[in-house]
Amino acid sequence: MSAPASARPAAPSYAAVLRVPHARRTFATALVGRLSYGTVPLSLLLATQRATGSYAASGAVLSLYGAAVVLLTPARASLVDRHGARRALFPLAVAHGGLLCVLAALTWRTGAPVPLIGAAGVLAGACAPPLGPTMRAVWSRLLADRDLLRRAYSLDGVAEELLFVSGPALVGVLVAWTVPASGLLLGALLLVVGTAAFVTSPAMTGPRPRSRTGDGGRRGGVRGLAAPVVVAAGTGLTISGVELLVLARVGGDSGDTDLVPWVLGALSVGSALGGLANGAIDWRGPARTRLTGFAVALGLTIAAAGLAPGVWTLAVAMACAGVFIAPALTTAYLLADESAPASDRTRAGAWVNMAVNAGSSAGGLTTGALLGHLPLPLCFALTGATALGSAGVALAGGRRREPARV
Repeated sequence: MSAPASARPAAPSYAAVLRVPHARRTFATALVGRLSYGTVPLSLLLATQRATGSYAASGAVLSLYGAAVVLLTPARASLVDRHGARRALFPLAVAHGGLLCVLAALTWRTGAPVPLIGAAGVLAGACAPPLGPTMRAVWSRLLADRDLLRRAYSLDGVAEELLFVSGPALVGVLVAWTVPASGLLLGALLLVVGTAAFVTSPAMTGPRPRSRTGDGGRRGGVRGLAAPVVVAAGTGLTISGVELLVLARVGGDSGDTDLVPWVLGALSVGSALGGLANGAIDWRGPARTRLTGFAVALGLTIAAAGLAPGVWTLAVAMACAGVFIAPALTTAYLLADESAPASDRTRAGAWVNMAVNAGSSAGGLTTGALLGHLPLPLCFALTGATALGSAGVALAGGRRREPARV
């Protein structure tokens, strides 16, 4: 379902994206469902800690839930590509929402067995519907104009970042009035209602036929994903590593960790502004070149941030680094979309989504190990080198005639 060429505006803009038929309704309902992913992790962490009295148990349950969400994202996205969003997403949402209600019941009072909570967390994570990758695939079908599509992806990325900021704040307001497990019920409600409205939008289509290969229809993978997946993973590693480094730096300099949210907030603000600017600029170069450039700029800025003389200088450096985060991820999604046939676009985007989340999960562990043995400025430099290394892989991959298969 694409906008006719004659209907495309001469000067693509964010307003033009939202004027495309059915775009506003589809995007808004997807965001309602995706807000659940901003509320559930913190709710699960707080509810499990309250129910078990153990920080170790709450961390383990959250890790199990997160691993199931992240690692099975491509498999769930493949269901959407094979059966269509209407047939695949809503059953996943109902299953995920139901299991969140089970988790809420288990953690409403103290005394629930930790293995039972963990098992429910794994099952809930395994059923999480891939709303983000599906929405990006819908954008690709709605917008034939690549400039409009880039703006749509930038708008999507900025909105998603705001969801992950507002979600925990919403949980904070909720737990001030009731038990943390209520946040899980809120997440279930948001997900089921948002997904139901999303899949009934006129912009959604039925199942698309999958392209056939010479092996009887089996697929060997989506080609050309190595560069966006590697850069997404490197960006995720860098972001989560920086969060821990900022905590160590601010705590060491001033002893007041209350300033940490402000410094990390500067990173988020920079990312939002960078994402909006990336969509507004009329880029002429190929997406792979931009992807490499954003990753290099991110790595160099993070490395330089380790030399910041004070906390507020560090906040400015974080804002500058953030400018390249959303553009790098947006361009990774665009490149994945360009690399995939229409029948596999949800799965292609899901690989990028999995990569950035997996990188975020691993970054804290690797950076934590470095902090115990190396000076802080060197830790910043090595964290920046992660982004630089991913840019090198993307650049090397672009020189090969046969792209890697993922």
